[in-house]
Amino acid sequence: MLCDGPSPRRRPRWTALALGGVLLGLSACTATPEPLPAPDPRFHVDTGEFHGPPVPPIVPDPVPPPPEPEPVAAARANLPATQRGLVASLMTVGVRDYDDALFALEQGAGGIFIGSWTDPALLTGADRNIAALRQAVGRPFAVTIDAEGGRVVRQPDIFGHLPAPRTMAETMSPEQVRALAFELGVKLELAGVTVDFAPVLDTTGEPAGAAIGDRSFSPDPERAAQYASAFAAGLRDAGITPVFKHFPGHGRATGDSHYDQVLTPGVDQLRELDLRPYGPVLDSAPGAVMVGHMIVPGLGEEGLPATLNPAVYDLLRSGDYPGGKPFDGVIYTDDLSGMEAVSSRMNAPQAVLAALLAGADVALWISTDDLVAAVDAVDRAVTDGLFPFEQLEASALRVQVQNLGPLPG
Repeated sequence: MLCDGPSPRRRPRWTALALGGVLLGLSACTATPEPLPAPDPRFHVDTGEFHGPPVPPIVPDPVPPPPEPEPVAAARANLPATQRGLVASLMTVGVRDYDDALFALEQGAGGIFIGSWTDPALLTGADRNIAALRQAVGRPFAVTIDAEGGRVVRQPDIFGHLPAPRTMAETMSPEQVRALAFELGVKLELAGVTVDFAPVLDTTGEPAGAAIGDRSFSPDPERAAQYASAFAAGLRDAGITPVFKHFPGHGRATGDSHYDQVLTPGVDQLRELDLRPYGPVLDSAPGAVMVGHMIVPGLGEEGLPATLNPAVYDLLRSGDYPGGKPFDGVIYTDDLSGMEAVSSRMNAPQAVLAALLAGADVALWISTDDLVAAVDAVDRAVTDGLFPFEQLEASALRVQVQNLGPLPG
């Protein structure tokens, strides 16, 4: 009735309320209906199914990766520009004097090692010293040394005589050991040294004359970890990078790897004792790690020294031992040319390539004699696809991070 309008025979009495209702009704009757959506051509009415190409999924915009930490970004910007330069940066060699060191660095070596045979003038001279090398080369490089205390301190006339680690742990508090290591670190830093291959994390109760003996802080892994952490903290306080050794444990190995093959207890026994200091130390004390030349039964290829054994590096990187965590710091080899445990098997260039392929970041040996040949061998292996370029670059980046400055402690 409302849609047909009022009858013409009589005039309705409109009230305000009625008028509003009429207008609303008229609006409803005259509004244009919303058009129905077009049917999806893929829908079949008869079967009630969709046919045709699937609707592509909505792909969110890619999330950019987080920015690299500042030390890593700075290290990446300072990587050598060539493949050969990256290869050479993974090598640290012992040097005789200024000229020998300059030769090594001009070949691109990432570091030099100060031995007992090195001319002291390289550390104490007014010129032709470490500072002069840095100016001549114009890039960061590591200057490394063995300074543990006791019978292992290279250049003791410069850096002094320290108690053996075992004596430190028996006669000093951890705070006193940290202060002693800081004093040593200050002397090292003033001479231009940046990396100390110490402290020893081996656990042993052997007599002082054995390969490790009193170089170990304690046969107890918790006490060894406590004092090694204190020594490492003192070095870092002075700006020196500590290197924990000898992974995965030399303390109970038979013999001395300087003179012969050495054998540790089986890997399960290492997990029970020798590996236990590494978990708490590497979790709380930034630094690098040195792998020794011990043969570890049950870990990787039988009879293969740890420095050449990929299973050893995998163990360290994964942290797959009691208290362990994945380790992404620099891994050094022990000396690859002057120790019979390796040199009786292969020459230095062969050992360098084998160690880097196995997972080392830095190949260490005590002479520049084979440096060019070693760089040639590794560079050729990268070109031939034997040594993955990604592995080379990752190691070079770790080395560069360390060379640009010590890790905060």
